[in-house]
Amino acid sequence: MADFDASEGFRPARCPGKSWEDILREDDVAPPAFVAEDRYRYLGSEAIDAARYYDPAFFRAEQEKMWPNVWQFAAREEDLPEPGDYVTYENAGRSFLLVRQDDDSIRAFHNVCLHRGRKLKTDSGSADQFVCPFHGFAWNTDGSLRGIPCRWDFGHLSDEKLQLPEASVARWGGYVFLRENPEGPSIEEFLAPLPEFFKRWKHEDCVTVAWVGKVVKANWKITMEAFMESYHAFVTHPQLMPFTGDANAAYHVLGRHVNVNYTPFGVISPHLEQGLPEQWIVDEFVKYNGRSADNYDPEKDHYAIAVPEGASARQALGARMREVSARQFGGDYADVSESELLDALVYNVFPNFAPWGGFMPNIVYRWRPWPDQDHCLMEVRVVARIPEDQRGGKRPHGVPFHLLAEHETWADAPELGVLGGVVDQDMTNMELTHEGLKVSKNQKVELGDYQEVRIRHFHQTLDSYLNAKG
Repeated sequence: MADFDASEGFRPARCPGKSWEDILREDDVAPPAFVAEDRYRYLGSEAIDAARYYDPAFFRAEQEKMWPNVWQFAAREEDLPEPGDYVTYENAGRSFLLVRQDDDSIRAFHNVCLHRGRKLKTDSGSADQFVCPFHGFAWNTDGSLRGIPCRWDFGHLSDEKLQLPEASVARWGGYVFLRENPEGPSIEEFLAPLPEFFKRWKHEDCVTVAWVGKVVKANWKITMEAFMESYHAFVTHPQLMPFTGDANAAYHVLGRHVNVNYTPFGVISPHLEQGLPEQWIVDEFVKYNGRSADNYDPEKDHYAIAVPEGASARQALGARMREVSARQFGGDYADVSESELLDALVYNVFPNFAPWGGFMPNIVYRWRPWPDQDHCLMEVRVVARIPEDQRGGKRPHGVPFHLLAEHETWADAPELGVLGGVVDQDMTNMELTHEGLKVSKNQKVELGDYQEVRIRHFHQTLDSYLNAKG
């Protein structure tokens, strides 16, 4: 679908009252222009076929036509900081070994022994060689053959023939990507315009301070789409409404592979009574916001914020966030906007990578089929800024991955703080949506034109891969 044509009288419906742009205009410090610029696109109003979420044939089409041809977020730099460090990355029926080389490059090898096909590794760690636990075939960390027990019996196999096959690797902003197909756009082209936007927020200066995952009994797309709109927050997350402008949120389509949802914090939801004290908004924010810097600071520097006479909750919160950020991370935050310190600036990169923008500790989501169309692995990372006086030295290690057991909840991960409980509120929705779509009478998923445009954009991009020739 083309962009909407204002000359034909089309106007996207918006929530009555203050808009995202109105809220930004009342802040003390204006955000970057791209945050305030309305880049919404009308992409149609047609229903989505429910079978896309549960049909095994559709799942196979994704595996064959989409996943091999896209850049996939596979690791952060701090997951493998030293030469010989490796990460096992699995997705959509493929397994890879990402390995840091002696020259600081990163290579990605197919994680399969070329003798009888056993996976070489099932973990992440550090090694000077990869030895197959079945028969002992061994490879160097650059993928070259190291040795074969009883080599006399394999005269038909040359070292060249047994070089581990590779995938393409790209690095941006502290993130490491791989793509199985060697042909395609560069990482900068694929991510556009994200690299330009994130120059200001420098995720390359961050390190992982929390990383939690759980297998969800729902399709990866259902699970991901629950985090692509704020429309559900009023019913699913009522405790957030005193300080979350859920229906004030903005939804922009930025490029073929990128869209964004900007949700303001520090304002009362349009669903609630307006005119309540600004101090009450702040007090509720301090209790239930899951992204404040103190949530990930071991010294827990909790906010005790008094709203000055005549100031708004956003202004008071922004002022304190500037002060605390400068103290914890170093640097000058005087010209950093309230939006970049408070709001949920949630970008999605097709197909399954969602980094938050701004200067607070940034949430990073990833969703992968695990292993079929009926389950997925959802991961929540939090990356925080390395203090300014510690940058430029030895690359730090991130925290290890914490995989929750089936009986555990996200709230059982203490490193997530109150964020864990918020994610738990979404879980039942996802699983019952997956079950419901299988038995839906009309087999249709209806989407809002504005608040759910990111979901429609995702599916149109997915179709462009599934329908591509060749």
